[in-house]
Amino acid sequence: MKRVVVSKNEAGQKLLKLLTKYLNTAPQGFLHKMLRKKNITLNGKKADGSELLQEADEVCLFLSDDTISSFQNRERQSTTAVEKGSNRKQTESLSGIQIVYEDADVLILNKPAGVLSQKAAPDDISLNEWVIDYLLEKGELAWEAMQTFRPGVCNRLDRNTSGLITAGKSLAGLQTLSLLFKERTVHKDYFCIVCGRVEHACRLKGFLVKDAKTNKVTVEQKRPSGEGDYIETEYTPVAKAAQYTLLRVRLITGKTHQIRAHLASVGHPLLGDGKYGNEEENRRMRKQFGLKHQLLHAAYLQFPQEMKECTGLAGKEFFAPVPERFEKIARSLCVFTDELLGKK
Repeated sequence: MKRVVVSKNEAGQKLLKLLTKYLNTAPQGFLHKMLRKKNITLNGKKADGSELLQEADEVCLFLSDDTISSFQNRERQSTTAVEKGSNRKQTESLSGIQIVYEDADVLILNKPAGVLSQKAAPDDISLNEWVIDYLLEKGELAWEAMQTFRPGVCNRLDRNTSGLITAGKSLAGLQTLSLLFKERTVHKDYFCIVCGRVEHACRLKGFLVKDAKTNKVTVEQKRPSGEGDYIETEYTPVAKAAQYTLLRVRLITGKTHQIRAHLASVGHPLLGDGKYGNEEENRRMRKQFGLKHQLLHAAYLQFPQEMKECTGLAGKEFFAPVPERFEKIARSLCVFTDELLGKK
């Protein structure tokens, strides 16, 4: 018999959902059968799986250890010393990550360029793994708890885009942040350096069409054959030179490669952008500065004034200064402003 006491991060979900996480390879039919036969009970009583769990509820599985083990995949049942100990060996290569804000439910981090937000392949080490390792070392997370709950990143940045990224430490944090980004109530502002002199602020609209084979997108003014995602991108020039402009960009929507593709579509590609940029300019930047990726930095996050959960974030604005290389290039191209370093 296995006894599971519902934790804070497991509360608020239905019993059946918890069971599908805990016995994550068990067929739904098996779980329903065990509930009907009272081989799985909730607080000592028969349950059908639709019950909404509360903290400290007790779920009892009157199943053999072998049966339970057979319905948990290797990742869930693994209990090696390496996994139960520190994960630092896996994440120590992710240097330069800074904590901008932390409370009981949320982390806001400053991600360096070159670090994945989430895994792209099974062997990748991403910011997700860094967050888990950080919480394990602080004692705020146990490996056993990750059978039914895993902290994680809530908004993504491209590998070579630096700046602010959020993560949920608790279920409440994950759910709140995910909803805020889905409803677009968090304002996200970026700095980038683009080719060409941009004289005026503008709000661009269009449709983003993705080619899964090339992992590249195109921007169309009209939706082609019902495909594509509607996008809006707002930008303001903050420093200009003859050939380059520093822009402050606000994402009204947030889609894959949106800023890079949208600005390139109007003739102002980002410096260093290998997918959507100007190859001649990119060669010049590689030779002069060793730049091998786009100059794009997520500098500001502003949260709404009213929030039902995670109220410590309500009305707050967070800032991350641009990386040293970004600053150096901006100064050299005469598109530098103190705002890049948070000095308004």
